[in-house]
Amino acid sequence: MPTENLLIIDAIGPFFRHYKPKRINWSKIPFSHLENESGLKPKVIASAIEDFRTFCEACSSYGYNAVTLDDVAHLITDDSYDDSLRAKITQYRELFGLLIKIANEFGLKVLFTMDVMFFNEGLLRRLSRSPDKVALWLNEKLAELFQDVPAIAGIVMRFGEKDGLDVQGDFKSKLLLRNAKTTRRFLQSVLPIFEQHNRLLIFRTWSVGAYSIGDLIWNPKTFNRVFDGIDSPALVISMKYGESDFFRYLPLNSNFLQSDHKKIIEFQARREYEGFGAYPSFVGWDVEEYLTQLQSAKNVIGASVWCQTGGWGKLRQLTFIRNSSLWVEINTFAIAQLWNGKSCTQAIENFLALKQLDVSHESMVEFLRRSDVVIKKLLCVPELAKKQLFFRRLRLPPQLYVFWDRIIIDHTMKRILSFLVEDREQALADGREGLENLRQMIEIAEHNGIPSKGLNFQLATFEILAKAREYFFLPYSESVAVELFALKETYKRRFKRNYSIVLNFEPAPLKKRHVHRLLALLLRPQSKYRLIDEVVTLRALAWIYPLVKHLGKKATPKFANKQAMGIDVLFK
Repeated sequence: MPTENLLIIDAIGPFFRHYKPKRINWSKIPFSHLENESGLKPKVIASAIEDFRTFCEACSSYGYNAVTLDDVAHLITDDSYDDSLRAKITQYRELFGLLIKIANEFGLKVLFTMDVMFFNEGLLRRLSRSPDKVALWLNEKLAELFQDVPAIAGIVMRFGEKDGLDVQGDFKSKLLLRNAKTTRRFLQSVLPIFEQHNRLLIFRTWSVGAYSIGDLIWNPKTFNRVFDGIDSPALVISMKYGESDFFRYLPLNSNFLQSDHKKIIEFQARREYEGFGAYPSFVGWDVEEYLTQLQSAKNVIGASVWCQTGGWGKLRQLTFIRNSSLWVEINTFAIAQLWNGKSCTQAIENFLALKQLDVSHESMVEFLRRSDVVIKKLLCVPELAKKQLFFRRLRLPPQLYVFWDRIIIDHTMKRILSFLVEDREQALADGREGLENLRQMIEIAEHNGIPSKGLNFQLATFEILAKAREYFFLPYSESVAVELFALKETYKRRFKRNYSIVLNFEPAPLKKRHVHRLLALLLRPQSKYRLIDEVVTLRALAWIYPLVKHLGKKATPKFANKQAMGIDVLFK
């Protein structure tokens, strides 16, 4: 069983070069875009192959030794599939076979992703969303796949998130595993196939909080109920660095310290909540601290770095390929260097040498230090971000009014923040400090030869965020509202690919005191469930949610039910 030091990077970027939607779902290869009525589009596929070679050459030079590709659903077939789908899967097998060969030329192993579980109409009829039937079916199909394609190093399974509402194509995934007992039984059923064929099963603990298994990412009790006593050389547990998504201010995920299982830690170089690579968002010092804390954890055998995957957004740099972001590249490089024992300052110096940038090490360190302040004090509200607040089975995101490439500035958000942020003067001061650091970054770049791409876009975006703080944390002012509308209009004219800014100063449907009482009821300041959670937020709220949704539909942003999996999944 391969147990070498794994440094994994996602390789979906080559499949997006010709993808044209205004807002892109970056969670998976857009398979339907690659296809036409007769199968795969020759020109699109040829371009993807060329870009994949470029990608492999770059990430191999950065120190990565494995890539992930989407997905298993497009590699295996079933008796229920019609002839056209079978033919298409044959073409995908040929394509992925060639990509595996290219990756191997650069010393990169290839792992394929899959959701538990992907379905189409035929599979739904055959398997009826039964975990036991799915496990038996996968055993048969994966055994065939591993025998037919021996170069596949393993499978990365995502169990707690399904395809977004906008995903189109022959397959769509659904949440299958709903509790710890079923998840444990599923793993025990499929692991022998991986053992027999000497492949890795990398099982991701990330979940959006649906069903009782939804707290697997942070809850040691759920973690132990799933994994305790499963002793398989094929199993690797993959966890995000914190107890939530890829946000700042999160403590190290304590589940790394829970077991002796082989584990890998997930980082995100292309920050989906911090501009998608459009502007500097350096993570080196955070990663350095997480890796220092990980030294006491057993059997952490690797890291998985997302350089393209994640989020819904209009900004569309393709890492290492087209319009590649220097800021994503430096994160990607720094994480690999840190994993291999270098310090953060050494990683920065080595990156400048690799890219042959005529920039002094000292000026680049200062530039990135200031970028860290900008993100942590202006994109985030520190007081809010540092709070450990949970709703049902999820930790509340440290960013509320900035999510993916949307900025929500309305009366409901103002009332929510008035409950969550007590020191409003400090929040305003943090915003001013962040904006001043950004202006200093621009000066440093101008005087020291640091590439400035994205800085003007960041400044225009963050000026809106700074002005939004005046609306959120001061009494309502008509002049602030007018300034925000003016900033928005200028911003839209200047930048084609911009943040979507929701401005609405109409009174919220719920009074301030009602919002505060509701939040006090729903949010808890620790991960441990309260009695009220067991009775109300976890159980009763799931039953009455349809009514709550109807009554509160004006308070919910429209995109919340159109992007990702929809807000409804949070109440499963």
